[in-house]
Amino acid sequence: MAGSAFPLCKTSFLFCLSGYLNVTGLDFSKEQLSVASSRQHLRAKACYKNIEWVEGNALELPFPGSYFDAITIGYGLRNVVDKPKAMREMYRVVKPGCRICVLDFNKSAQPLTTSFQEWMIDNIVVPVATGYGLGKDYEYLRSSINEFLTDGFIF
Repeated sequence: MAGSAFPLCKTSFLFCLSGYLNVTGLDFSKEQLSVASSRQHLRAKACYKNIEWVEGNALELPFPGSYFDAITIGYGLRNVVDKPKAMREMYRVVKPGCRICVLDFNKSAQPLTTSFQEWMIDNIVVPVATGYGLGKDYEYLRSSINEFLTDGFIF
């Protein structure tokens, strides 16, 4: 059975259907999709040929209900304005019994871990990014982590 998958460029969703893997990348930014598409064409492996790029909104996914076998989002949910709505949309389009995986930083309940994480961001991540001219792109991480979902989150 043919399948499809779906990674959002910057938001990095990945939706997969069973069978061979087809990927549909979705982002609200036409510019991000253009960058992703140009990078895709630089790849030689056959699996990169199965990616289709779609402009769309994570809060109103342009797919029917129960469509995907799996959904992942890596370091992107933090950038969505309405996290509960985005999670409901992912839940709507994933098939019953299938998985949604969210990969991201979260705030720790352990003070030592929190202190270490904040130190790493302030003293390594942001300074290194700044050295590459990307400091502004990473300065939000610390506050974003403090505001991010915890395991008590209900959508």
